Amino acid sequence: MPKTPASLQDIVEAAIAPVVARFAKTVAKRVAEATAARLAAEVVRAGPRGRVGGARKARRARVEVTKWVADRRARRVPTFVIEATGLDSKKKIVAKYGEDAAFAKGKPLPPASAVKARPPLIRKAVGAK
Repeated sequence: MPKTPASLQDIVEAAIAPVVARFAKTVAKRVAEATAARLAAEVVRAGPRGRVGGARKARRARVEVTKWVADRRARRVPTFVIEATGLDSKKKIVAKYGEDAAFAKGKPLPPASAVKARPPLIRKAVGAK
């Protein structure tokens, strides 16, 4: 009995199948090796705390504040200024001592400002006489 002629597609698939199988096996092996190496590097980089990558926040060492100026850029009022003045907010300190008043730890307080607060500006209503 003569063989039925195979189609061209069947012949090509039969020839390529073993090559594709070997190639797929090699690619899968390489991907697994690369993944294992990457995972090992992440574990080493994470360190003993289990933290993975990312930038760490730099912490400044706590330094005792010995001089403070009540200007626009000032943020927190140091405890030595609160204890010396009895005032707990920058706004109150500026109202009493004036802006740019300098406080130094262990030195006397600056003189209280002679500047009085201005009264509120009262504007006339438009069209009223």
